[in-house]
Amino acid sequence: MREWMTREEVLAKLNVRPQTLYAYVSRGQIERRGDPADPRRSLYRGDDILALSDRRARGRRQTSVAASTLAWGEPVIPTAIATVSHGELIYRGEAATALAARMGLEEVAALLWEQSNVIVFPEVAVDGDPFQALAALAGRARSLIGRPAAKLVNEGAMCVAAMASAFGAVGAGPIHQRLSAAWALDTEGEELVRRTLVLLADHELNPSTFAVRVAASTGAGVPACILAGLATLSGPKHGGAGAALESLLTEAINTGADAAIERWLATGHGLPGFGHPLYPYGDPRGRALLAHIQPEGELAMLQDAVMDMLGLQPNIDFALLAIARRHALPPRSGFGLFAIARTVGWVAHALEQASTGAIIRPRAHYHGRSPAASSPGFPT
Repeated sequence: MREWMTREEVLAKLNVRPQTLYAYVSRGQIERRGDPADPRRSLYRGDDILALSDRRARGRRQTSVAASTLAWGEPVIPTAIATVSHGELIYRGEAATALAARMGLEEVAALLWEQSNVIVFPEVAVDGDPFQALAALAGRARSLIGRPAAKLVNEGAMCVAAMASAFGAVGAGPIHQRLSAAWALDTEGEELVRRTLVLLADHELNPSTFAVRVAASTGAGVPACILAGLATLSGPKHGGAGAALESLLTEAINTGADAAIERWLATGHGLPGFGHPLYPYGDPRGRALLAHIQPEGELAMLQDAVMDMLGLQPNIDFALLAIARRHALPPRSGFGLFAIARTVGWVAHALEQASTGAIIRPRAHYHGRSPAASSPGFPT
């Protein structure tokens, strides 16, 4: 679907009358602008049409709406932290790509945590296992409930510092400089790491962030909430996209890009490193990074092949691999950057969820055996 559609295309796509289209526009559900080629005509934003079409197709039955919330569907938890709107990732009202041009992770943490001063992450040294580092902190931490905000922010800063140290960061100062020192990066590499950390700091209600909010809703301590997020991020369908992309690239080198792409598509799991359900016109995070680093060699070959075959734009996982290959980053550095940066967002969501005082407890849609079939003597 194109970014902007004509009135006729929208009416055909939604199968509605013009009056209904105008009602959607007046309620803010569809954005409209003038056609640059003909000021007398209007164009309508394509991703608004796509989202509305999906909602209409699912129907409005309670069970249908509830199920849709769990898979790229209806918004389910109110938040003022971040959202994806009209193809842009937004942090508290500002585009993440714009923030990445001028901020470091410390400034973004202050923004997301609603602090007036830039966050200073403490200098810590851990043994290199982020799970053990967070588990040690969780064992000493107190509940979120009733704690002063300043105490919770300090615990969040400690979690970020411990995560960074576990993935190799050394010394004091901004996190991107600590990683640069550990990975012996040049000026370009350090700058790319800074931008990457900002762009990965949050991504609305992804699986790991949802896990963090569930933990926070029970009153678990800040480190325990972050540990829940890290455990979820470790799954191959979430934080494992970078490793999957490396496997795809290796296969493309060995068997040819077209054959590798076809085999991956045949698995039904999609193509790692390309496209994103929330960004029908391309991942702005990947685009922002790739504006500063051009893929080379086999990676460029894979990008061209995917574009020719599927028309899919590279996403941020692809950009992370391009950075890792250009600057010879250590193994799992992409996952490390993801985990370090996203800890900032996880802390923000833990604080926000705790402030509501509400527990997250959805109901299951049971489709197993009835009690009469499994319990002898159950009245019928």
